[in-house]
Amino acid sequence: QVQLVESGGGAVQAGGSLSLSCAASGNIVVLNNMAWYRQAPGKQRELVALETIDGRRKYMDSVKGRFTVSMENTGAENMLYLQMNSLKPEDTAVYYCTADLRLVGQFVSNVYWGQGTQVTVSS
Repeated sequence: QVQLVESGGGAVQAGGSLSLSCAASGNIVVLNNMAWYRQAPGKQRELVALETIDGRRKYMDSVKGRFTVSMENTGAENMLYLQMNSLKPEDTAVYYCTADLRLVGQFVSNVYWGQGTQVTVSS
């Protein structure tokens, strides 16, 4: 089993900053990448930022220069962070953490999702 626990988020005014954290724990054999997705009301879920285990990062165009994704292995957990600066009302969404990994006993990797955390940016 794997657990993805998100924290952070909340409400902020436009131009402000927020940080999100995600802790992935479990019997992880291989971790391929971790990512943040978001889903705004009435819209499709979209990839915000991703980091691979070898340090490559990818961002959606609208957050480039404002958001920074990072990963850290603490030994007990694999952590994923998202530092969000210069927030805009259009960044309002539920943000989800994902981890593409393989557990003990599995032959292929799977993508696991966190429960989501709300980010609300007011104008």
